[in-house]
Amino acid sequence: MKFFIDDLPVIFPYDYVYPEQYQYMCSLKRSLDSKGHGMLEMPSGTGKTISLLSLIIAYQQYYPGRRKLVYCSRTVPEIDKALSELKRLMAYRQSQGCQDTDFLGLGLTSRKNLCVHPRVSRERKGAVVDAQCRQMTASWVRNKARSEGNIELCGFYEMLHTMEPTELLPSGVYTLEDLTDYGRENGMCPYYLSRRVIPFADVIIYSFHYMIDPKVAELVSKEFEKNSIIVFDEAHNIDSICIDSLSIDINERTLRASTESVNRLSERVDEMKAQNSEKLQNEYERLVDGLRDALTARDEDMFLANPILPDSVLREAVPGNIRKADHFVRFLKRFVEYLKARMRVMHVVAETTLSFLQHIREVTYIERKPLRFCAERLASLVRTLEITDLEQYGALARVAAFATLCATYDSGFMVLFEPYESDQSKVPNPVLHLACLDAAIAIKPVFQRFHTVVITSGTLSPMDMYPKMLEFMPAVQESFTMSLARQCFAPLVVTRGSDQVTISSKFEVRNDPAVVRNYGNLLIDMARAVPDGIVAFFPSYLYMESIVAMWNENGVLKDVWKHKLIFVETPDAAETSVALQNYRAACDNGRGAVLLSVARGKVSEGIDFDHNYGRAVIMFGIPYQYTESRILKARLEFMRETHQIRENDFLTFDAIRHASQCIGRVLRGKTDYGLMVLADKRYSRADKRSKLPKWISACLTEGNLSLSTDMAIERTRKFLKFIAQPFEMKSQLGVSMWSNEHIAQFTRRIDSINVEADGDDVSGNAMEVDLSMA
Repeated sequence: MKFFIDDLPVIFPYDYVYPEQYQYMCSLKRSLDSKGHGMLEMPSGTGKTISLLSLIIAYQQYYPGRRKLVYCSRTVPEIDKALSELKRLMAYRQSQGCQDTDFLGLGLTSRKNLCVHPRVSRERKGAVVDAQCRQMTASWVRNKARSEGNIELCGFYEMLHTMEPTELLPSGVYTLEDLTDYGRENGMCPYYLSRRVIPFADVIIYSFHYMIDPKVAELVSKEFEKNSIIVFDEAHNIDSICIDSLSIDINERTLRASTESVNRLSERVDEMKAQNSEKLQNEYERLVDGLRDALTARDEDMFLANPILPDSVLREAVPGNIRKADHFVRFLKRFVEYLKARMRVMHVVAETTLSFLQHIREVTYIERKPLRFCAERLASLVRTLEITDLEQYGALARVAAFATLCATYDSGFMVLFEPYESDQSKVPNPVLHLACLDAAIAIKPVFQRFHTVVITSGTLSPMDMYPKMLEFMPAVQESFTMSLARQCFAPLVVTRGSDQVTISSKFEVRNDPAVVRNYGNLLIDMARAVPDGIVAFFPSYLYMESIVAMWNENGVLKDVWKHKLIFVETPDAAETSVALQNYRAACDNGRGAVLLSVARGKVSEGIDFDHNYGRAVIMFGIPYQYTESRILKARLEFMRETHQIRENDFLTFDAIRHASQCIGRVLRGKTDYGLMVLADKRYSRADKRSKLPKWISACLTEGNLSLSTDMAIERTRKFLKFIAQPFEMKSQLGVSMWSNEHIAQFTRRIDSINVEADGDDVSGNAMEVDLSMA
């Protein structure tokens, strides 16, 4: 269909558009028009991705000066899904006569996902694929192969150099599979092909880390124009991603590997001195001129620059005591030995970066300035020494990044030494944390550099928290509710069991036998009443393990087993993948299954439980973070002092957004439906309920706020019986959540935006209608 938003013609590749989709596109256009940042919360399963793509592509093609769209998502399946939606949209636009000439859309991902080399692509570990790829593509390896002729090169990579960048990839939209097939058929490396054509692409879809993480951002994203449109989809935990990208953990294994790497570097320096000392002298002279000049000729597959260093620092000459290669190697060795000595401390030490640097200076006489240049100096040395097996130097690179971050920032970080893995553990397992406390540090360059940055997700409430944590001012900030007739989910708050005993995951009562029993009875009754798949979430792995153990003792699992198979998520990714595969098989063959999972785990973030894979989601308790964590305490203190965010406000906000993300897994498409069960008395309180997304809280009626298990099962059966009826019968059932008035109102709204092409033809021709009053 075709409709107008102001003067902008939008081509939408479906016969219908929901009111919330139209409102979403209107708000997105306001953000683009104002060249400002936006925050948009859109209900799950309402076509957020296609709405976003339809509006931005229309904007690109209609207004002069096409702005590049950089779409950031979380996982490879989500990246491929967005590419498939884009491919469908562009095909539909072509069928409607749109002249989208020279349009190029593609996705970026790791070598492991794109490699087509017969031998390298068989490797399972991404680090091994990276190492072997570099050994066949580095510039000095290629030069050496030309002179000696006995070194294996990657023919797929070599083919890229026989053509101009503009001729490498024809116009079109390429999913990751399309890109791999094209590279294999034409003898080109898909990984480097995608990197070469970035400047010519209209739409680029890749992971958050390609934009936020300083270890990869500069290499991939540094050439994007200022007027590019940056979209972070599923960005409810973007603050955590920002913090993780600048946080570093170092253990004893890392330091042992770093010592080996330093010794290996020393040997390579001695070899280079004997064979070609001129290279080391040339590097020395470049470092005198400034760090940026030393790295301008850097290969695209080497260690990456550190974009957190300001230009003023990059123009400075590298300190004299680390300018020579052998001096720098000795410097690294001294720093690693200092960290080893600090790790021998048998009590917890928490200090600021300034205090940490002061202690280094007193003990080793290492100054702050050479530490600031440590990561970049290592990158320059690795290039000069022509090292390709970077996997062996990964630990040393982490130590160098640790030094650079400590020396660069006076605030927003904390250095923490922990001699034991936990407070209860008696076996020493020392860990050194450099914990980033300020989420704004990583993403601030993105907000400053680009005119329009859009943060969108289904669970951003309460939305006033993100501008504070990320330090930006959104020009547009909207939260949309779901169409009345699309209330295809039923949120229920269960506060007590059938015996009227209050249920909660609160620490004081979480292991009470009555609470455990009532949680088990709720799962048994839901397994009996709900068809197909049920996904149950717990606040933590530890709590899930204790509950499942008690359920096993009192026979709950046996009763659940009578109705459905049981699968469990574990911290091991391979085991979880097998459990998911078997869970889906059980749902497909009609047996039905229950998947026991954990909030903040793999299942809660990247897995969709659409249709029969998730007819109900149960959230057992509220997934608060472990409040005794020293890093969390430091972050809470930082936010209280810097952003005036109270500890309890942030902890509740964080817990509710993860709970919302978990229950949102049940609704993943236009024809999907399911139940959202929040099993904890605290969800009925106003302070918790107010932090739920508007589209969920709008459907949470007073009658569903404080239910016993029996009442919840009754409403479950009523909802499932109702939702299974043909659409035209629903208005006759008299169910409160689907009143005649709601159905009539929805019908009037749909009639106002669903116009048949040519009056009586709905075969797919462009439908034109002004939706400004929808």
